[in-house]
Amino acid sequence: MNFIKSALVLFEVLMVFNIIIFVHELGHFLAARWRGLKVDRFAVWFGKPIWKKKIGGVEYALGCVPFGGYVSLPQMAPMDMIEGKAEGENTQPLPPIQPLDKIIVAIAGPLFSFGLAILFAVVVWKVGKPGASAQENSTTIGWVDPSGPAFKAGIRPGDKILKIDGRVVTQFVGQSPDSIQWRVVTSENPEIEVQYERNGVTNTVSAAPIRRETKWYERKDLPHLLIEGVRPAIVEDVATNSPVFAAGLQKGDQILSADGQKVYSLSSIVELEDSFSNKPPRAIVFSILRNGQVIEKTITPEKPVKPAKSSPSFGFVSFAVNTNEFLEHPLPMTQVHDSAMQIVNTFSTLISPKSKVGVQQMGGAVMIIRVYYNLLDNPNGWRQVLWFSVVLNVNLALINLLPLPVLDGGHILLALLEFFFRRRMSARIVGFIQNACAMLLIGFMAYVFFFDTSDLVRSVARNHEPAIEFAPKN
Repeated sequence: MNFIKSALVLFEVLMVFNIIIFVHELGHFLAARWRGLKVDRFAVWFGKPIWKKKIGGVEYALGCVPFGGYVSLPQMAPMDMIEGKAEGENTQPLPPIQPLDKIIVAIAGPLFSFGLAILFAVVVWKVGKPGASAQENSTTIGWVDPSGPAFKAGIRPGDKILKIDGRVVTQFVGQSPDSIQWRVVTSENPEIEVQYERNGVTNTVSAAPIRRETKWYERKDLPHLLIEGVRPAIVEDVATNSPVFAAGLQKGDQILSADGQKVYSLSSIVELEDSFSNKPPRAIVFSILRNGQVIEKTITPEKPVKPAKSSPSFGFVSFAVNTNEFLEHPLPMTQVHDSAMQIVNTFSTLISPKSKVGVQQMGGAVMIIRVYYNLLDNPNGWRQVLWFSVVLNVNLALINLLPLPVLDGGHILLALLEFFFRRRMSARIVGFIQNACAMLLIGFMAYVFFFDTSDLVRSVARNHEPAIEFAPKN
């Protein structure tokens, strides 16, 4: 049953992904037809075609590399490195076309992507999308790693962060300039200035972010202060025969405190379990909220029988992610604007000379498909898929407008140069530039594909770790 569900979700993901690519390339195709250009091939995905069919003089194809797509237009700048040669392509010289025609054809793809983004945004506006919870919109700290830089600087759970490097923050995670995560990752200072509030008193400290060691096949770690936002520890599932099972903990129970220490985040529970890996377990008094009433349970962690090398555990299997989900209805242009600012912020960070964020952190087709898969696997995920499609289409449009060869912006730049100088650039030079840039693009795609796939393999391995098991109780 799980296999069938996974197959259906994957099919839905590929459908959405291909629709986005198809619409972008359809813009080029229709504009080329309108301006009277010759069209050799209309392809979704790159590489050698795994399927192709010729209709009305145009070869329609599906490539073998699941990334992007193209419309082969021999009267535009050549891109044989990516497009190859269409079957039966005419080798006779073709009449030149005007720069205006090239610009119209090149810009049509991004315009169609923007149009599809607006269409998705209108649907999101009407049906709504899951909104951020009060905790996600909070800057209150839920957990601080005792060995991390924030803890050493004096920051503790329950503190409310007001500013990072002098800039006001209003949320914990996200690519927004007002999020703690984004400010920490993009900070160019050796030490990050953190202003926080505790019990009505404002304090300012400095903490040097750290980056964890990574393997050669992993993306380099981004800077961290090793803090998390508030994440209520609400029980979702417990292991049979475990200490918490024997204590009678139920789905929906919220852990308020452990040994008198307030629990702001489920990471505190994980940290508490980890503390028993090198010392004998002891009884812990939990304060639990159940159906509006506070009860206490004294629980002692014990060593599971499986996996064999496990440390003492309470037996929590999972915690609820978000129990207060609600729908918000952002205006279409707000969605498009926010999506555009995400890519602008990302690129401004990438090109900054002191930035610790590199192209290695960018994702390709595998990551996009993985995001779609994870969203669709959620019962209410279809709404998030619609919203993410707004983001993806805007990103696709803006990235393609960059004035780089092999991108739509590169075609526009060449056409503008031809218009102003009243002469065409040598076909040989243009072909050399295009093929060189195509090689770089293919190399970049392979580079990102490697890390995307590496992340995917490790994620699948984690999801297939053996379930925790405890010895039956008498």
